[in-house]
Amino acid sequence: MAANAKVGIITGGASGIGLEVAKVLAEKGWILHLFDLNEEAGEKVTKSIANSHFYPVDVTKWESLSLAFDKAFNVSGHIDFVFANAGIVERHNFYAKVDQRPPPEPNLLSVDINYKSVVSTAYLAQQYFRSSPHEGKGAVLVMTASCGAFYPSQFCPLYSGAKAGVVNFMRSIAFPYHHYDGVRTYAICPGSVRTGILNAEEWKLWPEHYFTDISKVSSTVEMLIEGGDMEDSWGKKVPASANYGLAVEIYRGEIYFRDQVDYCDEVMKEMMEKGNLEYQVANFRE
Repeated sequence: MAANAKVGIITGGASGIGLEVAKVLAEKGWILHLFDLNEEAGEKVTKSIANSHFYPVDVTKWESLSLAFDKAFNVSGHIDFVFANAGIVERHNFYAKVDQRPPPEPNLLSVDINYKSVVSTAYLAQQYFRSSPHEGKGAVLVMTASCGAFYPSQFCPLYSGAKAGVVNFMRSIAFPYHHYDGVRTYAICPGSVRTGILNAEEWKLWPEHYFTDISKVSSTVEMLIEGGDMEDSWGKKVPASANYGLAVEIYRGEIYFRDQVDYCDEVMKEMMEKGNLEYQVANFRE
């Protein structure tokens, strides 16, 4: 194990996209700390991926998640990459009629995992990047959102709403993270990828040409970690100096850097931009 090896933390790292990214990084000599609720799968993964460590973690519980971060940091002494990737799709009918008054509390586990745990993971990433010898400079935080962040999903409204929240949360913290600590932050927004999030019968509901290959997702994450100049499938170019805060839609074999929605008018634009840190920093420099 190289003393100067890069170190990454991946939530939801024992299966699906998290596992695929772990495999790609392991081949490049990374040390990986994989967090997942599935202990059996996690133990198998660490036997097949070199220089990997597994931690049974419930990402919805602050104590479980924060202690795992601390253990990983104590083992490796620094953190260079965090992949806030844990996610589920709700398995219940949000629209079901309930013959009870008042109705019982809705099942919000999808929101807890897909959004709240991402916020917690991003916060922990910030603190442990700062505690690393590089103090955050050059570190990378990637969050897993979804194409459902841009397009309403009636089948799973909690999932879609949470993923939209991830994108706007990422856009909100991207400049502060980069300005204060040198951390580059991104949200990936894949189309349908065959993972354990649905079972085999459920995946059959979609035609083959709808799917995005998981290797395209992992190669996109690898590209974001490496940084530098980038260009998407529309030909939109992003120079290295501005390469952070990207919401990257990944569909089939293509990637698209998705802009935020347009301002309704110039007054709204002025109001929102004057309220952000980037404007204040520029103001203080003048």
